[in-house]
Amino acid sequence: MKILVTGGAGYIGSHTVKMLGRKRHEILTVDNLSTGHREAVLFGGFEKGDIRDRAFLDRVFPAFRPEALIHFAASAVVPESVENPLLYWENNISGTVTLLQAAVRHQVRMAVFSSSAAVYGEPERVPITEDHPQRPANPYGMTKLVGEQILADCDQAYGLKSVSLRYFNAAGVDPEGELGEDREVETHLIPVVLKAAARVKSGKAAGPEHSRGGGAVVRIFGSDYPTPDGTCVRDYIHVNDLAQAHILALEWLSRERRSEVFNLGNGRGYSVRQVVEAARRVTGVRIPSRDEPRRPGDPAELVAGSEKIQKVLGWKAVIPELEKIIATSWGYFSKTAG
Repeated sequence: MKILVTGGAGYIGSHTVKMLGRKRHEILTVDNLSTGHREAVLFGGFEKGDIRDRAFLDRVFPAFRPEALIHFAASAVVPESVENPLLYWENNISGTVTLLQAAVRHQVRMAVFSSSAAVYGEPERVPITEDHPQRPANPYGMTKLVGEQILADCDQAYGLKSVSLRYFNAAGVDPEGELGEDREVETHLIPVVLKAAARVKSGKAAGPEHSRGGGAVVRIFGSDYPTPDGTCVRDYIHVNDLAQAHILALEWLSRERRSEVFNLGNGRGYSVRQVVEAARRVTGVRIPSRDEPRRPGDPAELVAGSEKIQKVLGWKAVIPELEKIIATSWGYFSKTAG
């Protein structure tokens, strides 16, 4: 299948491109490299450009003639979305509209959309199933919910069938060591914790801290949530398991030709403190932490109900255990952090 992947130089996108390439799909990655890395695109062609650029898309689409679209390209940092919501509406909504306009003009019939559990906001119940009310608690989650609605409208109006995958917390890296997780300013918990462990292990305990952390002390935002230990609870899913779900979604779309929405998580939640403790066990490092006030826009608990994707797509996590997920990342961060 000929697949155009937006944001394929990013963390989840690059792992998906590798898996698609291994399955011998023909791939073209489109990425503006604002956060992605060209060297992370291991298979297929590459075009540097922005999905908000209509002229760029009208050059790329007819030249490649994709049958399907996987859309990762987006701004995706919750605190930043609260501080700068217009950036998120511009990148995530204007970008998606311009991209889908090009897809419709050039007769693409299938799309897989990188959505988020952030569409649910503060949950009424856990685990969260797809029919749970969607009340995003931050602009990032709202842009993902609007993106899903845009795709539903495109199905009705143009016959563009889509699968929206509502990710919970992506984690881990390529077990083969070819890909990693590299952001200029890190906010994801597991890489922050592992970078801190690497700094302690290397003796570079003093250092600047950015967002959640960048030095050797892990900052825990919020210790008074209504959870067993007072810290946020999240469902962590290995990035390769996420990538596999995109391929299964495309295969299902090509057979069934109807649109759907699926949660994508392991169905088990871990608190921030539990993640830090698991990382201490995996790394053998006494990683220091300190409690700080809550960040705006962070729900207390997000845990997936993933029965639907397992039943309909036949998806099953290959690396569901938290310590194994962390272990896939530790070798990478112990070499690159510091």
